Amino acid sequence: MRLSAMGDVAMTVPVLRAFVKQYPDVKLTVISRPFFKPFFEGIPNLEFFAFDERQRHKGFPGLLRLYKDVKKFKIDAFADLHNVLRSKVVSFLFALSGKKRATVDKGREGKKELTRSKNKIFKPLPTMFERHAKVFEELGFSLDLSNPEFPEKANLSSDILEIIGNQNQKLIGIAPFAQYDSKVYPIDLMTEVISKLAENQNFKILLFGGGKKEIEILDSLSQPFENVINMAGKIKFQQELHLISNLDVMLSMDSGNAHIAAMLGVKVVTLWGATHPYAGFLPFNQSFENALTSDRNQYPKLPTSVYGNKIVEGYEDVMRTISSKDVIAKIEEQFSK
Repeated sequence: MRLSAMGDVAMTVPVLRAFVKQYPDVKLTVISRPFFKPFFEGIPNLEFFAFDERQRHKGFPGLLRLYKDVKKFKIDAFADLHNVLRSKVVSFLFALSGKKRATVDKGREGKKELTRSKNKIFKPLPTMFERHAKVFEELGFSLDLSNPEFPEKANLSSDILEIIGNQNQKLIGIAPFAQYDSKVYPIDLMTEVISKLAENQNFKILLFGGGKKEIEILDSLSQPFENVINMAGKIKFQQELHLISNLDVMLSMDSGNAHIAAMLGVKVVTLWGATHPYAGFLPFNQSFENALTSDRNQYPKLPTSVYGNKIVEGYEDVMRTISSKDVIAKIEEQFSK
C-alpha cells in the first residue's frame, strides 16, 4: 500500500519489478490511487487495486471497507510502504486477522539530523528503495536491487509523433518545476540551459509540467525555438509515460518527474536546492555525479529540508550556485557515455 505522492509511488515500482522477477510464484496486489495505475502496467503477477478516497474508502468506515475489499484477494502478508494513519489502520486490521505485516521505516530521526541547522550530521541515509526492500525482507522476501530490469521503450502513438515530429534527434526531457519553490531552478538560468541546448539541432527538447501557470511558463520557454516543444496539457498521462520512456536523458528537479524517468530506465540529471540526495531520494539507479547540488560552502545549513517545504531566511537563492554551464555540460556528458 502506497497512496501518494507521485514521486513516492513511482519509487515503489523498481522494487516491485525486482520482487516479481525474484519471486515469480508470488502475486502482488498494489493499493494506490487510480491515477497511478499506469505506473504498474506490464508488471507480471501484479494486480492494481484503486483506492477510492472520495467515496467507498473515505474516512474510518471506508478503511474498514478497504480492508474487506482487499481481503478478498486472499492476502497472506501486508506491506505498508506509506506509514501514515490510513495505511497503519489497514495494516493493523490484517494483523488482527493473523496475517504478517511490515511497515516502512522512513528514517525520520536521521533526516532531522541531516537537515537541522546546528550539529548537522551530513552523511548519506539509506535510500527509499532500500527502505522498501527492507519491508519485504521483514516479510520473508529478501530482494537484490543491484541488477534492475526496465521496461522496453514504448511505441509512440500517432498523436505524440504528430507533436514531436522527427525522431532522428536525441530527445531531452526537461521538467523545471517542483511542489515547492525551494526546489525550482531559477527560470532565467533554466532559459540559459534551454537556449544553449537548442543550438544543437541534433537535440529535441521536450518540456514537462502541468497546470495553467506552468503551461504559460513552458510556452514562453519553448516559443523561440523550433526544436523545443512544450508537452504540458497536450497528451494524456499514460502517453506522457510512453514519451518519457523514449527520452535519452531527463533534466528534473527533486520531483516526481525524476522518479518517473528513473523507473523507466532513463538517465536522469537532477538539480537540488533546499533538499539533498543524501536524504535518500536520489532517483533509482542514478549516479550521485548526475545530482547537481547547491553550494554548501556558501550555504552551510543545506540541506534545510527533506521535502523542500521549510523556508530558511537568506536561503532563497541557493540554486543560483548551480551554474547553467554546469547543467548544460552534465546533460551533454550523458551522450558521451
